[in-house]
Amino acid sequence: MTSLIIITLTSMSLLLAAGETIPTTLDGPFKPLTRRFDPSLRRGSDDLPMDHPRLRKRNVSSNFPEQIALALSTPTSMWVSWVTGLEPETKYYYRCGDSSVSAMSEEISFETLPLPSKDAYPHRIAFVGDMGLTSNTTTTIDHLMENDPSLVIIVGDLTYANQYRTIGGKGASCFSCSFPDAPIRETYQPRWDAWGRFMEPLTSKVPTMVIEGNHEIEPQASGITFKSYSERFSVPASESGSNSNFYYSFDAGGVHFVMLGAYVDYNHTGAQYAWLKEDLSKVDRAVTPWLVATMHPPWYNSYSSHYQEFECMRQEMEELLYQHRVDIVFAGHVHAYERMNRIYNYTLDPCGPVYITIGDGGNIEKVDVDFADDPGKCPSPGDNIPEIGGSCPLNFTSGPAKGKFCWDRQPDWSAFRESSFGHGILEVMNLTHALWTWQRNQDVYKNYSSGDQIYIVRQPNVCTPPAISRDVGEGREKSSGDKSRFSSPTLPMFICIFFMFGTCRSIVFCHDI
Repeated sequence: MTSLIIITLTSMSLLLAAGETIPTTLDGPFKPLTRRFDPSLRRGSDDLPMDHPRLRKRNVSSNFPEQIALALSTPTSMWVSWVTGLEPETKYYYRCGDSSVSAMSEEISFETLPLPSKDAYPHRIAFVGDMGLTSNTTTTIDHLMENDPSLVIIVGDLTYANQYRTIGGKGASCFSCSFPDAPIRETYQPRWDAWGRFMEPLTSKVPTMVIEGNHEIEPQASGITFKSYSERFSVPASESGSNSNFYYSFDAGGVHFVMLGAYVDYNHTGAQYAWLKEDLSKVDRAVTPWLVATMHPPWYNSYSSHYQEFECMRQEMEELLYQHRVDIVFAGHVHAYERMNRIYNYTLDPCGPVYITIGDGGNIEKVDVDFADDPGKCPSPGDNIPEIGGSCPLNFTSGPAKGKFCWDRQPDWSAFRESSFGHGILEVMNLTHALWTWQRNQDVYKNYSSGDQIYIVRQPNVCTPPAISRDVGEGREKSSGDKSRFSSPTLPMFICIFFMFGTCRSIVFCHDI
C-alpha cells in the first residue's frame, strides 16, 4: 500500500529529474553516504556591514516601527509581537506603530494556520539554523523565501551579535581558538537591530518560531544571560504550560512541535523535563498525528565539530521522546547538513525518530568540513564541552566502533551528510507521509535541484507507543543531595503587546507588562 500512497503524492513530482524517485524512510536504513565539500564554493563569507541596505534603518524617525515579526501563539491567535484572537486559515492585514505621530508601518498581511487536525497541515514548514548576517545568510533567506513557507522554525544561533565586535566581521571557524584572550562574549544591540531589519520581510509575513542557541547566552555583568533573546522574542510558553521562554510547544495544523532548551536544566529532576513529560502525555495523535521536536545542539552528529557535546542531554531526555514516538528531531549547532537513519540509543530502530541537523544557515564561522571518522579528526573526549551544562563522553559498547570514541568510517546511523550552506522544507502530506527537502544555497541556481530529499513515513500501527515506565521522570525524588548539571537563570521578561481591531489597521502602542 505504501507505493500506492506515494503515487498519489504528486505535488512535488516536478522537483524530480526524469526517471528519479524519492526514497522513503521505509527503504532504510540507508547505506551511509557522504558528499564532500565542493572546493569551488566558499566555506564562509564576511559579515554584512552595518550600513548594508538590508540592515540600516529605513526611516530616521525613532518612532517609526521596524523589525516586525510574527510568531504562533495558539491555534486561534498570533503574536505579531502582540496577541489577539484570530480565525484559522484566514488572511489578515495589519499596520503597527503610533498613528498620533504619523509613524505607522506599511500594510502587511499574513495567513493563519489551520486548526489542529489530522487532515490539515501547514503548506510548507521551513527549517534553518545558525544564521548570522553574512552574504551566505542573504542567499539562504532569499532562497527560503522563494519557497513560500507558511511557517519558519529557527533552531537557534540567530544573529552572532555576541562576537561581532571581536571578530571585526571576518570569519572564524573556531572563535575560542582564534581569540583565546577575548573578553566574555557580550551583546551588541545594533547588530540585533540590524538582524531584525534584515529578517523583517520574512518575519512580518510568516510566523517564525525560535529556540535559543549558545550564541544567545550573551553573558553579562551580574550573571545576566539570554537578555536579548528573552526580550526580543514572543513564544507561547504560558499557552503551552511552560514557565520559561527557553522551552515550549505549539500546534501547527496536524503537527505538534516541542521546542527544547539545551542551555537550561534538562535533568530528570528539573522543571523542563517535568513540563516535557506532561506536554507529551497530552498529545492526541488522532488530532496531531505528527510529533516534531527541535533543539539547538544535535544528539547524533558525525562531524568533528561539537561531536558528543550534548551526550548528557541525550542520556537524560532521549528515552522520553522515544517512548512517545516523536517522528522527527531537528537541530543546528553544527554548521553543515546531516540526516540520520531512524535511531534510538545509537541503535538503528524503525520506530526511532529521524534526526536532522540543519545548522547551515550561513553564519560567520564557516562550513564544518571535518568528520569525526576521518583520519586524525576524532576529537578527544575533552574537546567539546558545552558552554552551559555537563559533559558525558562515551565509548561505543557494541558494533563496528566497539570500545572506541569515534567510528573509523561513516557511522551506520548517519544516512547522508554534506558540508554546504542551505535550509530545509518539510511538507506534510497526510497523517503518515511528509516530504523532506534539503536545499543547498547553490541549488537556487539549478532548476528542481535539491541536496537531499526523502519521504518520512510514519507507521502508527507498527510503532505504537509502549507503556511509559515509572522510572522516566518518576521514581527519583528531588533532594538536596541531587547534583544538577545546571543552575537555571532567572530573567525578567518583557512582552510587547499590540491590539488588533477589525482589519488590523488600527494597531497602537507597544508597552511593557
